[in-house]
Amino acid sequence: MSGAEFTLDTPLTKLIGIRHPLVQTGMGWVAGPRLVSAAANAGALGILASATMTLGQLRSAVREVKARTGNPFGVNLRADAGDARERVKVIVDEGVKVASFALAPSRDLIAELKDAGVVVIPSIGARRHAEKVAAWGADAVIVQGGEGGGHTGEVATSVLLPQVVDAVDIPVVGAGGFHDGRGLVAALAYGAAGIAMGTRFLLTSDSTVPDAVKAKYLAASVKDVTVTTAVDGLPHRMLRTDLVDSLEGGSRAGALLQAVRRAAGFKKLSGLSWSQMVRDGLAMKHGKDLTWSQVLLAANTPMLLKASMVEGRTDLGVMASGQVAGVIEDLPSCEELVTRVMAEARHVLGTLPTPG
Repeated sequence: MSGAEFTLDTPLTKLIGIRHPLVQTGMGWVAGPRLVSAAANAGALGILASATMTLGQLRSAVREVKARTGNPFGVNLRADAGDARERVKVIVDEGVKVASFALAPSRDLIAELKDAGVVVIPSIGARRHAEKVAAWGADAVIVQGGEGGGHTGEVATSVLLPQVVDAVDIPVVGAGGFHDGRGLVAALAYGAAGIAMGTRFLLTSDSTVPDAVKAKYLAASVKDVTVTTAVDGLPHRMLRTDLVDSLEGGSRAGALLQAVRRAAGFKKLSGLSWSQMVRDGLAMKHGKDLTWSQVLLAANTPMLLKASMVEGRTDLGVMASGQVAGVIEDLPSCEELVTRVMAEARHVLGTLPTPG
């Protein structure tokens, strides 16, 4: 049996109807129709990132994915978005199989989606959050440990994942630190129903991230992936760059000057007014004691990501990254990646000792 034919039936594959217990996460500016459809066609669950899209762009992107694949896929939503319910309507109207959330959706929103036949899978970073959304009716959860890219927590996946598995009775998907078949088998041993990967799918030939940016990821060592609060006041795992170093090492006045300069550039790109940018930044404080430079950069975090992930301006932007960037060395297609992961999982399972 070839790796392409090897499958593992888990509660995740049965819940969604996918061939393999693998999830491509909804990364802003990265998880667009091309990557999502390629992941879905490979037998994984591709998740479309919608937070940076308008309603019209979301509907168009969903329809493009549907034109590219007949397999199930998902859409990632911000539960705190002012138009969250309108976005839910798009998902329901277009027959999207899965809704995922970076922040916990309300009980009412979960019920609304489930009543329409949509599978609800929030992403969480703590056991108590998993318990909350499970009690509200979530169908499964993605659990991201501290190794994961973007906004992240302090607890390692190896500690958090089994903790959540023991706490809830719905399928649990592990995220943070996964990139191969060994990781999949390890997650299954912890009791997970599958794994979710962001950086590994970002670093594929199907990803639309500029080649020069992918090269930065491939060149990074494990120590080049850091967690900083200097960008927006919240723990954010990303590649270490001159921008990050300057924000961490400079004075408050210097950081504010840099933030104003960058914010001026992003103001022009985004069309936001200064008052809108400050208001958005303050809304993202979440009770944190942010400096004014962090308030400005928090408002511009999506644009900081866009600068790198879309425009290739690594000098102006940030590059969210999981620690696994330090051990990834190639750019396979999604089909090649999924086939490899499953073949590795089959090999590892075959070499495990059997009870004597």
